Amino acid sequence: MAAPFDMNDDSVVVIIGTGAGGGVLANELAKKGVSVVALEAGGRYLPEDYINDEWESFGQLAWTDPRTTSGDWRVAKDFSGLPAWIVKAVGGTTTHWAGASLRFQDHEWKAATTYGKVEGANLLDWPIEAEEMAPWYDKAEKKLGVTRTNGWPGLPGNNNYKVFEAGAKALGYKEVSTGRMAIMSHENGDRTMCQQTGFCFQGCKWGAKWSAAYTDIPEGEATGNLEVRERAHVARILHNEAGKVSGVEYYDADGKLQMQKARVVCLAGNSFESPRLLLNSASSMFPDGLANSSGQVGRNYMRHMTGSVYATFDKPVRMWRGTTMAGIIQDEAKHDPSRGFVGGYEMETLSLGIPFMAAFLDPGAWGREFTTALDSYENMAGMWLVGEDMPQETNRVTLNMDVKDQHGLPVANVHFDDHPNDIAMRQHAYKQGMAVYEAVGATRVFPTPPYPSTHNLGTNRMSEKPEDGVVNKWGQSHEITNLFISDGSQFTTGAAVNPTLTIVALAIRQADYLADELSKGNL
Repeated sequence: MAAPFDMNDDSVVVIIGTGAGGGVLANELAKKGVSVVALEAGGRYLPEDYINDEWESFGQLAWTDPRTTSGDWRVAKDFSGLPAWIVKAVGGTTTHWAGASLRFQDHEWKAATTYGKVEGANLLDWPIEAEEMAPWYDKAEKKLGVTRTNGWPGLPGNNNYKVFEAGAKALGYKEVSTGRMAIMSHENGDRTMCQQTGFCFQGCKWGAKWSAAYTDIPEGEATGNLEVRERAHVARILHNEAGKVSGVEYYDADGKLQMQKARVVCLAGNSFESPRLLLNSASSMFPDGLANSSGQVGRNYMRHMTGSVYATFDKPVRMWRGTTMAGIIQDEAKHDPSRGFVGGYEMETLSLGIPFMAAFLDPGAWGREFTTALDSYENMAGMWLVGEDMPQETNRVTLNMDVKDQHGLPVANVHFDDHPNDIAMRQHAYKQGMAVYEAVGATRVFPTPPYPSTHNLGTNRMSEKPEDGVVNKWGQSHEITNLFISDGSQFTTGAAVNPTLTIVALAIRQADYLADELSKGNL
């Protein structure tokens, strides 16, 4: 363990958040000999602490601080407090994630060029070339132990997958497999092999799934260069008269305000909390919030086009057994505007327990149709739909000055309206998802509305020109050179794939850049 760093030590890099971005960045910098203080709003939970029960697990791990919503999205009506499954704990949402580890398709780095003008969409090309990311993806796949890469086998298919695969093949889909998963599929890995016990979202009891909580964080601490302060809720980022960031103020476990000086601050609090923190750090020099001279902080919030399809059969499926999301159909992920929308989507196996199924199958519904669906739970199969949604300037995170959190800070309001492209894609995905199950004899199919929990992206996006975004191609603020964004909020566009592998690859790449800039004395 690192000796604690002094609060007045202004040579340290402070990282806010310890998930896929912050946890990996902390690990990589510590291994390079950089002194890091990582501030985590939540506590520390390890596999022996995880609870294989949905409601209890949500209470243990999720970020349940208040939040508000607005806009025409279904979530604002059904779940106005936005109980997003974002984890408030060391390791961040890498505890909860399913493990799906997919690379962007080449065209997805250049959405504006590929899709052309899309009315109402604020599309922009990433300031990164596809081929530039290949070596970083290689490193990320090795770090995470991703199946079907580096000669490692895929995971076995559970019953939920077997139904899904049979339906996919009956429709003529070709790209169907148990996917690329950051879950150990072989005996000689550095983590225990997957034991197929399910409940992957509640934290992996075996430690087979990669999570920064029990891989990158302890490995970083073992170098002596990383100190993790848990239950440290950051209130604002401070700056000096020259306009450089100089430290952070945070509430400790006892609710006392503390201040840690910093040479560099890296923000990795997710697409809600990162922009909220920049906005809450406004000052006379930065009246609209830190790094926000472009007015883009909080804007272009994306959450992927999502929805689910469940189906019942005349025989038991027991979809909860085995890996939760090891199953994917990728044929619809390509860009093919003849379908009536730009971009594409994936279909991925999913199972929910009875409590979440009751909440999400049709929010607010009751009566015989609903209860008979739950009665058939044992015979149910399920999939999640995930596709590229369109960034819109008006989809944004702002501060709600009327609602304060436990520390008296204004909370995030998340405003979201579906883009017509998202709606067209969702309708197509529902149709195809239902067809997959009908092709293998489903007795009933249930297309269900999007959940409050999803992939949250954008809000501090990368851009070549400072006026178009918040950070440059390294995640470095256009405006404040020693302030970095290290999470999914730096995404320029969302692509059709689960984002964690890309967040990790960008964090490894950012660590190299940051360490190099520090050694040159540029920061």
